[in-house]
Amino acid sequence: MKLVVLGSGTSVPHAGRTAAGYWLETDGGRALLDISPDAPHRMAREELDWVNLDSIWLSHFHLDHIGGLAPFLFGTRSAPQTQQRAHPLRVHGPLGFSKILQAIDQANDYRLLAQPFPVELCEIEPGIEFEFLPGVNAVTLSTPHTKESLAIRLEDKGSVMVYTSDTGYSEELAEFAKGASLLLMECSFFQHKPVATHLELTDAMQLARKSAPKMLVLSHLYAEWDGVDLAGEARQLWPGETIAAFDGLRLEF
Repeated sequence: MKLVVLGSGTSVPHAGRTAAGYWLETDGGRALLDISPDAPHRMAREELDWVNLDSIWLSHFHLDHIGGLAPFLFGTRSAPQTQQRAHPLRVHGPLGFSKILQAIDQANDYRLLAQPFPVELCEIEPGIEFEFLPGVNAVTLSTPHTKESLAIRLEDKGSVMVYTSDTGYSEELAEFAKGASLLLMECSFFQHKPVATHLELTDAMQLARKSAPKMLVLSHLYAEWDGVDLAGEARQLWPGETIAAFDGLRLEF
């Protein structure tokens, strides 16, 4: 698997971090984990094959995670690069996301689904197993952030990636992430988090100790992390490999 961090930040504008988006590439195809308003242009900036994107995962309905879906579809509908594309784009997400997309579509007759290629909307219930990409099996877990929020676990030929997206602390999440080759986890705050529905460093490291991933990538970072050695702080609480996400980070695992 190959991972490219498109956006390591949050909904708050930041000079160096855009909002959530993660490009995942396997032998089975190309996928996007969350699609912020920044993500479509970030894919182009990173020279990724957005024209042939096969699958999109939506973790929950906050706009810094789904706000780029409608603009992306508005762009692909008439982009010269997509006119010869025939294979489908599958969009997976929690129950209710298709209603949100439909509301946007009907607001100004955008014809978002009138693409040169098929678009399949796949609503996923918590705990359901499904094929995310050819050869890549997925299962979801409900997480304590919003009522629809889902973490996702992806398995491909022995490699396992878990993406928490936004979440509060959860013992079930630690169990869900066990054995991950790469755990991509939010770590919104350094300390004294203002809400229970996000993680701060001590929460994240407790989850890391319990799940013991081979590689931990911490993302969804608010500005309070600016100037802080996140990986160094993490090493004081967990001895495993911790990587501080940044826009443009590329990993293979």
